[in-house]
Amino acid sequence: MIRLRLPHSRFEEADDRIRLIWRNTLYADFEKSELEEIIRRKFRVSPLISVDDGALIVGTDYERVEKFIALFLQNNLGSRLMNVYTGRSIVYIHEGMDVPLLGYNAFGLIDRGTNLIQVRGVTGCNLSCVFCSVDEGPYSRTRKLDYVVDIDYLLEWFNNVARIKGMGIEAHLDGQGEPLLYPFRVELVQALREHPNVSVVSMQSNGVLLTDKLVEELAEAGLDRVNLSIHSLNSDKAKMLMGMRRYDLDHVLDMAEALVNAGIDVLIAPVIIFGINDDEAEAFIEFARRIGAGKRWPAIGFQNYVPYKFGRNPTIARVVPFREFYGWLRGLEKKTGMRPLVLKPGHFGMEKREFIPLSFRPGEVVKAEVVLPGRIKGEMLAKARNRLIEVINTEAEVGDRIRVKIVRTRHGIYIGTPF
Repeated sequence: MIRLRLPHSRFEEADDRIRLIWRNTLYADFEKSELEEIIRRKFRVSPLISVDDGALIVGTDYERVEKFIALFLQNNLGSRLMNVYTGRSIVYIHEGMDVPLLGYNAFGLIDRGTNLIQVRGVTGCNLSCVFCSVDEGPYSRTRKLDYVVDIDYLLEWFNNVARIKGMGIEAHLDGQGEPLLYPFRVELVQALREHPNVSVVSMQSNGVLLTDKLVEELAEAGLDRVNLSIHSLNSDKAKMLMGMRRYDLDHVLDMAEALVNAGIDVLIAPVIIFGINDDEAEAFIEFARRIGAGKRWPAIGFQNYVPYKFGRNPTIARVVPFREFYGWLRGLEKKTGMRPLVLKPGHFGMEKREFIPLSFRPGEVVKAEVVLPGRIKGEMLAKARNRLIEVINTEAEVGDRIRVKIVRTRHGIYIGTPF
């Protein structure tokens, strides 16, 4: 009997399928009959396939079968990958695909003209917040697939960007969803921390996937700060805002304290929806003070709810102009003594830096190759001049060569339409 285990993986059995779960965030399904048949054809034996304690059990003592089935699983993993939390198909982006990591908003790197570089290795979220600006999470009605970027490929592109941006960079792990879904999260933090041009490594997170062990690993890897998305200190209200009945507020609050105790600074980052959670502002401030948040950076980063075209915009939300919002923040500063609440780039050591030169100009028509499906209906991703272009309102397919009119270039994120 062969007992097979693969690195960073475990097996589960469901009816007639074997599920390989890789790094806790991705999975691939294989039919038992499929695995049994390829073994029978190759070796003229007919072993039964099962799972025991996370290992794949192959009912034969023929040693060559173990190496063969391990290679088969590894070689077929990429084409079958799914997101554990969203249930969507995964496109695994690696060097061999030659997909640029500049130009698109959902994955890769984003330069907004400062010393902070947004690092986006994954899409997808484990929560479905009712105000999500990109309609993410398990209950999304618009997002049809997810992406994961291979860590070596992501770091190769980061090196190129860092060379242009210079020293004193903040590498900020964020994305359209939850960065902790990234299967190489600890390794990425460590590699960024060791980069000579990086002085700060930070991360945005909802905190749900944190554990005491993961907090330790992130601290040892060199994570400096977590911007922690907590939107209510009332359990029932938090479940409603996070869009998940199983959301465990107590766990997230415990993890906030664990981060601080591990030496990772915490910034509590609630989205304020007036009439829903603005009455909790002082409670947020008190919680931040109690756990010792904000040792090096501000302890609180209140965010004003803003509706977005492709986001979830609940009818319960009251939109407040930013002028009124900033007045509300100044009133809180005066009342509570918590400063700063009106945050500025300087509070985070951010400074203006020259943009990575634009590859296209608005109105320009370029020839591009379609390389990936997009995340929403009518969207595809094309490449030209070593940049990605989000092509909207298109029926093009991967492999097509098309003419694209560039309609937006802001912050090096390129959007185009068929021409």
